[in-house]
Amino acid sequence: MKLAVPKERRSDEARVAISPEVAKKLVGLGVEVVVETGAGLGADVTDDMLKDVGVTIAPDAKTALGDADLVWKIQRPMTADEGTDEIALMKRGATLMCHLNALTQKSMVDALTSAGVSAFAMELMPRISRAQSMDILSSQANLGGYKAVIEAANAFSRAFPMMMTAAGTVPPARVLVFGAGVAGLQAVATAKRMGAAVQATDVRPATREQVESLGGKFVTVDAEMEKQAETSGGYAKEMPPEYFEKQKQVISEVLKKTDIVITTALIPGRPAPKLVTAEQVRSMKKGSVIVDMAVEAGGNCELSEAGKMVEVDGVKIIGYPNLPTRVAADASPLFAKNLLNFFTPMFDKEAKALKLNWEDETIKGTCVCHDGKVVHPALVGGSN
Repeated sequence: MKLAVPKERRSDEARVAISPEVAKKLVGLGVEVVVETGAGLGADVTDDMLKDVGVTIAPDAKTALGDADLVWKIQRPMTADEGTDEIALMKRGATLMCHLNALTQKSMVDALTSAGVSAFAMELMPRISRAQSMDILSSQANLGGYKAVIEAANAFSRAFPMMMTAAGTVPPARVLVFGAGVAGLQAVATAKRMGAAVQATDVRPATREQVESLGGKFVTVDAEMEKQAETSGGYAKEMPPEYFEKQKQVISEVLKKTDIVITTALIPGRPAPKLVTAEQVRSMKKGSVIVDMAVEAGGNCELSEAGKMVEVDGVKIIGYPNLPTRVAADASPLFAKNLLNFFTPMFDKEAKALKLNWEDETIKGTCVCHDGKVVHPALVGGSN
């Protein structure tokens, strides 16, 4: 089996879907690993580091992908309209594993299906105990939550911890985190470690204990409505309009006293909920900072702009997309290990080929197209 890892070509992407450690394990399994030259440089992985563990370095994407049985990527492949047509470079019958954004990029799934490429959307990994080590959303969101706090601290003109000096006392920064999933909890933990006074809010009341265990205070909006706010898969549901109206009233008072806001709220396959209004932004203290981690899905803040830091009435709003790529040297090996943990159980060592068990929840939950057909229940019956 030949496994190819091309260079990521989407803008602002420094990660790579391989690491020397993971490559060594693949080679040990008898897999031929081919990586496009320079693919890992953004994550501090050189060609020589990969060659040392048995990887073949290809001069370009066409050479790497041309006869590959399996392709690992971070981002979904490029199309002809976007530049290099990476789908056209893959052979019919190849298998792709990456963050595909399948629920919002259905035309991409159709293109892969037409090309005869089987694709696994790693972001659709079921939230079950056995799949935790395969979950790219968790591994990458963890680093994203950390980096969000670092970006906020960098833009903030004051210190995070309380400092008592002979010249006076510096009060701790007040941080509010929207969403207590993996990213939000890491943001709580990071801000707390930096000495801030931290609060967090989430529609799922079960997260209260997790927030408090990290030293944060939990802000409850409506306990009754929040009882129905979580899917069986552990994701947040879209809440009714009356909930957001009540949330606006409760949070507005908190925001007036807040220095740093980190928003992480996402709903799979849907636009991000608007949690911070323009009016609320203008009510915040001058010098406050908002980091909108949901900016790629439309943003949690009405005034955030993707790829920019804007300032409104003295409040800085950071809308940097893809925060994990800003810590690519750590994010890449975690992503690669997620892929390895997903791949290994389905790899037949004797046949040197994939052996798919369609009763396996991790396979059923992530496979979007196979043998020229769209197979994922969420995508069957329509496309963009």
